[in-house]
Amino acid sequence: MATVIPYIPRFITVHLGPPKESAENITVSFPDYVKNVASSEIYPTWEPAALRANILAIISFALNRVYTEFYPSRGYNFQITASTAYDQKFIRGRDIFQNIDRLVDEIFDTYIRRKGFIEPLAAKFCNGTTVTCDGLSQWGSQYLAKEGKNSLEILYRYYGTNIELVDNAPIKDITASYPGTPLRRGSVGPEVSRIQSMLNTISRNYPAIPRISPKTGVFGPSTEEAVKVFQKIFDLVPDGIVGKATWYKMVSLYVGVQQLSELVSKGQSFTRIEFEYPGVLREGARGESVQILQYMLAMLAEFNNSLLPIEVDGVYGPQTTQAVKQYQGQIGLAPDGVVGRSTWDSLQRQFSLAGETTINDFVQSGRGELTDLVSHTQYPGQPMSVGQQDPDRKEQS
Repeated sequence: MATVIPYIPRFITVHLGPPKESAENITVSFPDYVKNVASSEIYPTWEPAALRANILAIISFALNRVYTEFYPSRGYNFQITASTAYDQKFIRGRDIFQNIDRLVDEIFDTYIRRKGFIEPLAAKFCNGTTVTCDGLSQWGSQYLAKEGKNSLEILYRYYGTNIELVDNAPIKDITASYPGTPLRRGSVGPEVSRIQSMLNTISRNYPAIPRISPKTGVFGPSTEEAVKVFQKIFDLVPDGIVGKATWYKMVSLYVGVQQLSELVSKGQSFTRIEFEYPGVLREGARGESVQILQYMLAMLAEFNNSLLPIEVDGVYGPQTTQAVKQYQGQIGLAPDGVVGRSTWDSLQRQFSLAGETTINDFVQSGRGELTDLVSHTQYPGQPMSVGQQDPDRKEQS
């Protein structure tokens, strides 16, 4: 699936029944959704540490549904259901307990993830008495809280010690991962690298799909062929173009192969773009290697206003030569406008440093220009551990 940074949705749409059954959809603010589920699932008289642990599980499970586009990628127009057979209990119009209301307001922008993974943990839970599961036991959490365990220690007990909390996650409207326009041969950008990563992952279970190597972020012949094979396998029009139907079929299959919506997820990590030195490039060259060069230069220009923004068109013309000369002059290489090993390796290093933290925030316009760059130094929020105090929050359970 698209590698995106998890966020807290301002609103979430709940289907008031099982996914395939006809039922009303209701859209509520995310904090109100969490308050409703918590008031429906657990008892307000429980220990604060148990309440906090359960609410964090509720938040993380719901965010996992949003992050994986679990239902939209299957053609549904909602993010989660009110059916406990599939998701969490939500009761339209129910009263909210005061202490739960207050606690959710404090922590609705905090979620659980496994260390080294991006996606919010699919933090499944059950009551632990009439129903047991591999996730959190609701009644068990209360017993542990009575023994003096804090909320993180309770979460460690049920989800393992290789988890952490992400605090102060960003809040925004739900956005679809599909880039909005079809991607095809000649397209360049992070969405293409996501297609390549999804297809390579899906090919583990469907080996007829040829692997794409290296993953360059450039939609070339090998990517087109892999897309066509994927489309044939899943009864889509085999045109080699990634439109909305193909994109979301990939998302659905990728989530399934990686088990991102399961407690035993194999984990989602940031998409890496791989570049191999293609040999000397100079004015007059054309093709995929030139697109990769232009892609790196265009992205670095977003960071450095003194670098010339260029189009990614696969043609090494005067504009690309000038951009290369500017870059070479800045890093102390002879500004000859020719890309040899030293220039290529330097570009790749700088691109990697920038791309590790920002590549997922690019949006590619229809003309192939890279725009709307937003820089992040790391995942949103900060990992937290047992005993750590949050100076902005007085209550720690």
